[in-house]
Amino acid sequence: MKWTISQLNQLQSKGLKIEEEIDLSELVTSHQDIRDISPVSVSGRADISSSKVTFHLSISGSMVLPCSRTLVDVQYPFSIDTTETFLLKPADYDTEEDFHLAEGDIVDLTPIIKEILILEIPIQVFCDDGANEEGAAPQSGKDWEVITEEDQNNKIDPRLAGLAKFFENEES
Repeated sequence: MKWTISQLNQLQSKGLKIEEEIDLSELVTSHQDIRDISPVSVSGRADISSSKVTFHLSISGSMVLPCSRTLVDVQYPFSIDTTETFLLKPADYDTEEDFHLAEGDIVDLTPIIKEILILEIPIQVFCDDGANEEGAAPQSGKDWEVITEEDQNNKIDPRLAGLAKFFENEES
């Protein structure tokens, strides 16, 4: 997903439509949380002027992440809409805003898409039912077990169990 500035200038009157699938499998080796990633579908358009190019993109696909509780593989689908602007003549703009600069004579979207995907990774991901998954972390052990928030809310503290009996006797 690279274009030279001269190619973009030629497309200025026609416009640029993007409809590509890109392979970002190198993210598996460069980021510890990504175990696998499907080919990423990138679609959109570019608004081209003589001094800047604005890409309006939809990025979608699926990646495999580890479950935060059991470490089994979890499919995490993503669909991201973003707008990215590249400056072709950076002297014309205040570069403190959110712009990307063309590297030499080339506008390359691939590193920007990689960055967006890495930022899309959630802090925690949970599988539907880790107890039945092969290779899942154990859900109980000697003197401990994993409990859900619902179980925790329904559980009565044994130190306060006597209070429940106290109120039952008063109602009689």
